[in-house]
Amino acid sequence: MERGPISKFIEKNYLHFNSAALVDAAKGYEDYLEEGGKMMITLAGAMSTAELGISLAEMIRQDKVAIISCTGANLEEDIMNLVAHSHYKRVPNYRDLSPQDEWDLLENHYNRVTDTCIPEEEAFRRIQQHIHKIWVDAEAAGERYFPHEYMYKLLNSGVLEQYYEIDPKNSWMLAAAEKNLPIVVPGWEDSTMGNIFASYVIKQELKASTMKSGIEYMGYLADWYIKNSDGKGVGFFQIGGGIAGDFPICVVPMLYQDLEMENIPFWGYFCQISDSTTSYGSYSGAVPNEKITWGKLDIKTPKFIVESDATIVAPLIFAWILKQ
Repeated sequence: MERGPISKFIEKNYLHFNSAALVDAAKGYEDYLEEGGKMMITLAGAMSTAELGISLAEMIRQDKVAIISCTGANLEEDIMNLVAHSHYKRVPNYRDLSPQDEWDLLENHYNRVTDTCIPEEEAFRRIQQHIHKIWVDAEAAGERYFPHEYMYKLLNSGVLEQYYEIDPKNSWMLAAAEKNLPIVVPGWEDSTMGNIFASYVIKQELKASTMKSGIEYMGYLADWYIKNSDGKGVGFFQIGGGIAGDFPICVVPMLYQDLEMENIPFWGYFCQISDSTTSYGSYSGAVPNEKITWGKLDIKTPKFIVESDATIVAPLIFAWILKQ
């Protein structure tokens, strides 16, 4: 398959520094898949609100990603964009906002993420009314699920279709639900839907146990990794830092050191896109080689770091892999 114009532009112009690192990482990702490897993508930050779904959904459809680890915010904000896109408010002059301007946004039920304001009523509450019923029905039936499984039930039920405001092919969560793609959502409790679920637990309207926990997510990931780590193994493509990356990468040293599975393979590829500068004591700012000392990466694991804005870099890498 011949490469498209984006790939050709990248190959011609991205020759040095971070742009060259981008190309190296993209080629490494592509080679890894061609050799039979599988890839985990981790999503930190507000990548769903940045509409990464435009490129990530196609990556999922074309089996370029085998599993995703994301924050609770990224899990829900892709769906929020799906059902409330026209109600979002862009604030290009966000750097100039005064405290009073910010307060006015709050009073008008807008929550700001950099230059984009999420509409509370159309986004949060629209989803809440439907997901609440799914939670209640599961508890009544004595059933328990992970956060992403509840979201899959919500999407697969079709109840949100009446609200769709973007082309469904640009929703990565819809693409993931259609494939029943494995997802790990560490720290889901700090998301909006996590807060809402916690409020029902505090009001004693739901039991905390109706939602499977982070420890159970680690067990789920361990089982998946063991089953998928043969042959070329599993690679790790990390967008941003934080818990979305740190939680899943730890599954390898846990299996090796704590469960004494001495033949468990290391992650077979590693790339991080981050705008965190290299710094002391920082996970996001640590160079990849530090992960060797933690039993996460092997000496020979291909390692890449692109120090730039993920909203610029990730779609370009995905375009390369998709030969666009």
